[in-house]
Order: sequence, then structure tokens, then C-alpha cells
Amino acid sequence: MDSWFSRRIVDGRTTMLTEPFVHDYVRANIWHFTGRDADLLVDTGMGICPLAPEIRTLEGKPLLVVATHIHLDHVGSLHEFPLRAGPRMSAAQFESMDEAATYAYMFHDLEGAVSKLPAPGWKSADYAIAPAPLTRMLDEGDVVDLGDRRFRVLHLPGHSPDSIALFDEADGLFFSGDAIYDDTLIDDLPDSDREAYRNTMRRLLDLPIRIGHGGHGPSFDGGRMREIASAYLRSVSAL
Repeated sequence: MDSWFSRRIVDGRTTMLTEPFVHDYVRANIWHFTGRDADLLVDTGMGICPLAPEIRTLEGKPLLVVATHIHLDHVGSLHEFPLRAGPRMSAAQFESMDEAATYAYMFHDLEGAVSKLPAPGWKSADYAIAPAPLTRMLDEGDVVDLGDRRFRVLHLPGHSPDSIALFDEADGLFFSGDAIYDDTLIDDLPDSDREAYRNTMRRLLDLPIRIGHGGHGPSFDGGRMREIASAYLRSVSAL
């Protein structure tokens, strides 16, 4: 079959992959960034089809995979990669990929889960995520070092309690996961926390980003991020 993934070259160092045949509710962005000494992969999609063969790295060059949080559309293929980093607070859940944590059960009965079958006889009811124990646990303030790029880990809860993002303080490059993105923000999942999300948005108002690559939707600049954060703060104030 044709590739399950679409691929877009963003710039000389950044490639975005996504899964165009899955429901838009769980169609997440997968970011591959090239560093000097190591490459970075931010999130891994649904895991319906193998992702690892789609990621092009130089032979022998390490690939560090960072899961921004444990929800199904960001960790599905995490088990395919040997270097797996993610938030410390949910590390135990990565060892089992319990459906209560990943929300994989929501996909089982999702109407129109896929617009194209990945394989004959495939059923969304059979969807499951393989366990992927973390090889590195990340906390607020930790650094992901690619040799010529250093990304600071930011803990930005609200959408989920374990949401993290990666920020290059020298360049303003921001991989935001689902902490903020240019699409409909989700704050009503069982583990969402609107008050925490409000605090995250206030923090992001002052973050000096140059370009943000989110877990969903198009990329955004600092002005657009402040618009998104301000709109969210107004919306929750009106409730």
C-alpha cells in the first residue's frame, strides 16, 4: 500500500510527518529535527503502521525520541525506538501503556477512525499500544542536547498532567506537544485540568519563541502563540 504517513520538509533541519488516514481528532504531528551529534523525534503518532522505517537518519547517528505526554496519538510507535524519553511523572504508565492513561479505548469505537484500512481486516476495536518503558525521564529544567542545539524541558500541564515541551532558549525554537497548538485545544479529558492549563497559558504569554511546532495544526510564531493563549484565558474566564 502507499505510505501510511505523509511527509513535509519544513526547513533544512525539520521534517513533519503525520497520518492523513486517521480521524482528525487523533491526527498528530510527528517532528524530526536534525542535530549535529544526535537527531530528535518529537512524538510518534498512533502506532497503527511502523514509523521507524520512515525516519531517515545518518547511519550510526543516535535518534532520541521524546514523548510529550502519554496520550495515544503521541506514543503509538514509541516502542519501535531504543532511546525513549518522556515525562517522569507518567514513567510508570509507559511501562504498561494502560488504556486508562493513553485513552486508547476511545479509538476503539470512534466513528470513522480511519479513512483507509492500513491492512486487510484491520479493525479499530483491536487497536492497542505496545509498552515502551522510558530509557530517560524528563523533568522541568532538564536539557536535551543534540550537540549544536540544546532544548530546555518545560512542564506545561493542563491538557494532561504530564505534558512537556522542548524550548531552544538560544534560537526560540519550540516543540510544544499538546500544551499549545494552533487548533481546537482539548481541556475536557478525564485527566485535563483547566486551572493548570490557565497557568500554563499565562506562562506561555511570556515565552520568547521564534517558531512553534505543535502536536496538532500548523506551526505558529510568537505573536500567534500569544493570541492562542489569550483566547484560551478569555474562554475559561467566561465559564
